Amino acid sequence: MGRVLSVASECVPLLKTGGLADVVGALPQALAGQGWEMRVLMPAYRSVLPQAKGWPVVWSDPDLFGGPARVLAGMVAGISMLLLDAPHLYDREGGPYSGPRGDWPDNDIRFAALSWAGAAIARDGLADGWRPDLLHAHDWQAGLAPAYLAYSGAAVPSIMTIHNVAFQGFAPVSQLAALRLPSDQYYPDALEYFGGLSSLKAGMITASKITTVSPSYAGELRRAEFGMGLQGVIMSRATDVSGILNGVDTDVWSPENGPHPYSARAPKGKTLARAALCAELGLDVPGPLGIIVSRLTDQKGIDLIPQIAANFIAAGGGLAVLGSGDAALESQMRALEARFPGRVAVRIGYDEDLSQRLFAGGDAVLVPSRFEPCGLTQMYGLRYGTLPVVAAVGGLADTVITANPAALAAGVATGITFHPTDAPAFDLALQNLIRLHGDSKTWAQMVKNAMRHPVGWEESAARYAQLYAGLTAA
Repeated sequence: MGRVLSVASECVPLLKTGGLADVVGALPQALAGQGWEMRVLMPAYRSVLPQAKGWPVVWSDPDLFGGPARVLAGMVAGISMLLLDAPHLYDREGGPYSGPRGDWPDNDIRFAALSWAGAAIARDGLADGWRPDLLHAHDWQAGLAPAYLAYSGAAVPSIMTIHNVAFQGFAPVSQLAALRLPSDQYYPDALEYFGGLSSLKAGMITASKITTVSPSYAGELRRAEFGMGLQGVIMSRATDVSGILNGVDTDVWSPENGPHPYSARAPKGKTLARAALCAELGLDVPGPLGIIVSRLTDQKGIDLIPQIAANFIAAGGGLAVLGSGDAALESQMRALEARFPGRVAVRIGYDEDLSQRLFAGGDAVLVPSRFEPCGLTQMYGLRYGTLPVVAAVGGLADTVITANPAALAAGVATGITFHPTDAPAFDLALQNLIRLHGDSKTWAQMVKNAMRHPVGWEESAARYAQLYAGLTAA
């Protein structure tokens, strides 16, 4: 069908700080099945560059925002990768966005360079003859790519995908020239953003189409409490905005691949996985074991956990927490573990193997997010038959069929949703979880429903392919 250049700041398996990397890494294979060839352009950070040893140079620039740069092409885990090697921007100790002393102060320049290279490749192609038919930019780090493409007058269409509108790539107006943006476009309906600049807004106003990572999030972004200053842009481009759910890699996240394999048809292994997990974490939980695999932030609703934990545990529940984030919330999680030994286990940090064991052995996954563009955690829960208990926002609302009387009567419920995102509503949802867990027949049906719910990329990839086809045909 065509060729797509995907521009992003991270991609599994090379580098991951969150769900963005999972999505960027999954799309190429998912779209290959729809007839689209995708290459992924990302920075060659210090930790990533060794993977590109011996790769050919397919693009270069003697002065990419302050220094020479080149793009190296190669394959990683079946993904066709393009790594932007610009040592003056990316050869640094630390993560992709920050170092030992916090966020890199030149992040605006660093990711403008990524966007500039993406736009140049989309416009002119690569030295090996590859030329994309479409550019797909992800989040603020790639937001200037559609802008550079549009302002150059190139006819290549582009898509701007918003994974999380809370991160907007703000820069002062004094950076306008340094970012190579046209001064005549600095006005409210174009680049100006609250007296400064936003790379995300720049992408939203110049891209051919805008997507978000769930249908509900696309609707929520029209409202001030979710749009976070960009709701007006979403409204002005309403006919060009669509929500396409993310998917998960069902080969990686599979209950059939664990040490105690199980499936919807043969669920007994989940009991063994639960026993093994409780033994590993030192837990003895008579009721449902709720797991939390999350960044520990207020956005994720983690501050609600201490408010509801006592009631949940008194009713027989238990908690297993894996994550890191806000220091105060980390401390509160540790305090819960000390207060309820044998019923609460906390592991600070991120461990993907432990994460998979938690999904295999847990009874429910708790996701009380205040906003959630899509969310992958609840999809992992569905895949493993670990019933999601989620706030009814964004992609959480789109993927979980709540256990209300109608859904239970029809035998289709896959989890529990609650609204609003506050402690009383969350507490009520957990009491409902306790009740459902005590009804073995209903619980078994919900587990089967959850595991049979499609969470892979097939449907979403088809929607992206349809969008691509429409743009390239036009």
